[in-house]
Amino acid sequence: METTASVAGKQSMIESINIADVATYATAPQSMVGLSTINFVFGSNGSGKTTISRAIACSPGHERCSVGWKTGVPLKALVYNRDFVETNFDASKELKGIFTLGEENVDSIAKLADAKVAVETLTKRVIERTESLQGADGAGGAGGFRGKLAALEKSFRETCWKQKVKHDGNFAMAFQGVRDAAEKFKTRLLNERETNKATLAPLEELLKRAETVFGDEPASETTVSAVSGVALLAFQANTVMKKRVMGKQDVDIAAMIKKLGNSDWVKQGLPFYDANDSVCPFCQQEIESSFATSLAEYFDESYLAETKAINDLNAGYAAQAAAYINGLRGILEKPSKFIDEPRLRAEVASLETRLQTNLQRLADKQREPSLSLELESISTSVEAIDHLIGAANNEISKRNALVANIKSEKTALSAQIWRHLIDVELKEDLAAYLKEKSSINKAIGSMEAEIKKSIDERRDKEAEIVELEKASTSIQPTIDEINGLLAKFGFHGFRLARATTGEHYALNRGNGANAKHTLSEGERTFVTFLYFYHLIKGSNTDTGITDNRIVVFDDPVSSLDSEILFIVASLVKSIFDEVRSGKSRIKQVFVLTHNAHFHKEVTFRRGINRKNPTVDETFWVVRKSGQASQVVQHATNPIKTSYDLLWNEVRQPDRNNLSIQNTLRRILESYFKILGGVELHELPDRFDGADKVACASLVSWVNDGSHFTPDDISFALDQPAVENYLRVFRAIFEKWDHSAHYRMMMGSAYVEDPIVQASEHDGTH
Repeated sequence: METTASVAGKQSMIESINIADVATYATAPQSMVGLSTINFVFGSNGSGKTTISRAIACSPGHERCSVGWKTGVPLKALVYNRDFVETNFDASKELKGIFTLGEENVDSIAKLADAKVAVETLTKRVIERTESLQGADGAGGAGGFRGKLAALEKSFRETCWKQKVKHDGNFAMAFQGVRDAAEKFKTRLLNERETNKATLAPLEELLKRAETVFGDEPASETTVSAVSGVALLAFQANTVMKKRVMGKQDVDIAAMIKKLGNSDWVKQGLPFYDANDSVCPFCQQEIESSFATSLAEYFDESYLAETKAINDLNAGYAAQAAAYINGLRGILEKPSKFIDEPRLRAEVASLETRLQTNLQRLADKQREPSLSLELESISTSVEAIDHLIGAANNEISKRNALVANIKSEKTALSAQIWRHLIDVELKEDLAAYLKEKSSINKAIGSMEAEIKKSIDERRDKEAEIVELEKASTSIQPTIDEINGLLAKFGFHGFRLARATTGEHYALNRGNGANAKHTLSEGERTFVTFLYFYHLIKGSNTDTGITDNRIVVFDDPVSSLDSEILFIVASLVKSIFDEVRSGKSRIKQVFVLTHNAHFHKEVTFRRGINRKNPTVDETFWVVRKSGQASQVVQHATNPIKTSYDLLWNEVRQPDRNNLSIQNTLRRILESYFKILGGVELHELPDRFDGADKVACASLVSWVNDGSHFTPDDISFALDQPAVENYLRVFRAIFEKWDHSAHYRMMMGSAYVEDPIVQASEHDGTH
């Protein structure tokens, strides 16, 4: 027979809750880890209990909270808190009907039971296969096949990495790009296994070749820029330099110009003649108009075309010469180590001299077109320069070819090194790895197929359950059960009835009037709890009745008397029994309360030693330290009685200064007045001075508490005042000969001789 623990270990439930940045909880999350089937949370009002229930319900505004589910499959969460009361009781005129299975539908119930068993069997199969696949932790742990695969990958990765470390000093170049990570190295090895076609070579040969090929690598060189002198050489063939450019010879003044040989002089004087209004600029005599005509005819269009050719030659030659020289100077500014720099500089200097000579001759020709001149040849210099640049680029090409060959040698050697690792050093390890990996992957594929098949079958069964539930459910059984409980416990003034809509409930008085808004607080609380109690066994719709679920009770007895408190506790404990049986649709329960009596009742199990709680229970306390809530787990039930709870506040080192005075008053009232029979006004009689005032302050507030709610009468005290109250509080027990009780209640927090002095300005007057 399976135990509750073994059953719980296979089913989905909440195993952790993180709460952060909401209500009274700080940004740093408060965690509840290691939750079990039944979980008790105790805390005073305002401490942060309801926030926990809202986190489980995934209420809006709780996005920073998270719930961790065992097996990763979330269940329906039914939460009883004030949100539930407001939604189902306050906000609507009628209560939604609770559908349960009608007992008369025997055949449908049997089919539902069979279908439910089938769903649970399939779910169990999915969980078991998933656990076999993913491991017990659901994250690829060592127990699952994915964990085995991960372990295999890790082991092979480490084996590969050992070979990398072994050869890294000699073969670092071959391992380039994968030397920083073992996973990269393993991946490269497996890729090389698929693509590497290199010839297999012995390790000794690979090591010897690596010394040369993997040594210092020569860098590629940039070729010398080609500078062409072809365009400049072309100007040497121009005939206009040798031709004597003169005017028209059949003009009447041509003979005189030819005789004098001063055509260039006459041409240069024309602008002066034109500017002097046909008066000779030299003799200042009036010149006949025929002379001007003769001059114009002498310097005809042919003359102008030839002089333009001279000008174009001059401009073109100067531009090409400048470009050629600038290109050569650029080479000389950063000369290649492969060029004969001294010879190149000499040739460039010689060329510059010839070019200057030619530029001068062009200027002379431009000034005197009638001169017959010739450009000095620069062919020898241009050829020498071209030879030097060509020779340098030829050497650079050889060097770069060598560099390129070394790269291919490195590539070839690297491929052979990887081939050696694959086919020699790691051959057996690689074969074993691939064989085991193939086997594991087959198992994983088979399990994934089984999981998918089971999920599909479960989906079909769940659809069948939905249809059966629709045909077999009713809201009437819940009406009968709740009315029976109301009558049994003395609530005769109202009853639950089917509303006119047919699928809702109404609360009616005996005369038929709606009783919902005229109920007392206790009646309202009790009927709402009964409604929730039956809801957790049914559904608000005609489907989902047989769904697995978790249940949260958040302060279900805030306004009930002791008798009803006992009844509610008994009903809640009956849920515990169902859960522990392993046959209930309820898989997990949370009980949150501020009522010490209810907590004591609901946690009590006859014959169970509460110092050693069962493994299916956890205990938690929620406290506010300063302005932030804290959730603390306890190995055993931390709440004994409300009186002990008051003392627990005194024992805490980070006690709440806002409420400590009220706590001290309530202890004095409970112990001295109620239990000890001592009149509280007598307590200050055994004190003097400021201590008497402090004691009287406590007593006076106790007296006020007989007319007012003590919890509502408190104010913040500073730390010195709190310490003074604590000292006087202890002194009351000592002066009335009850120090043993004080020592017992303080327990491990008891201090033998506290050094605390009274203050005359302690703020307690």
